[in-house]
Amino acid sequence: MARDHGPQIKDDATYEALRKQGNSEEKAARIANAKAAGTLNRTGEKLDDRTVKDLRAEAAKIGIEGRSRMNKAALVKAIRGHG
Repeated sequence: MARDHGPQIKDDATYEALRKQGNSEEKAARIANAKAAGTLNRTGEKLDDRTVKDLRAEAAKIGIEGRSRMNKAALVKAIRGHG
């Protein structure tokens, strides 16, 4: 069971897994919190409502490889499955 990292981390298990993979504390927290929130962006848009350009930018932030060759559905799936 994942230990409690405090109220700032919304998904402790994901956070710990990302840290074990070598991600920084900031990146792991960002990804874990996005996953816990259903991967909403800053304006509250769901992934399915975002543009391909926005999804590629999100995929770049979290380090998904091959994103430039992915269509919208593949990007959404990769982002949701990351971590």
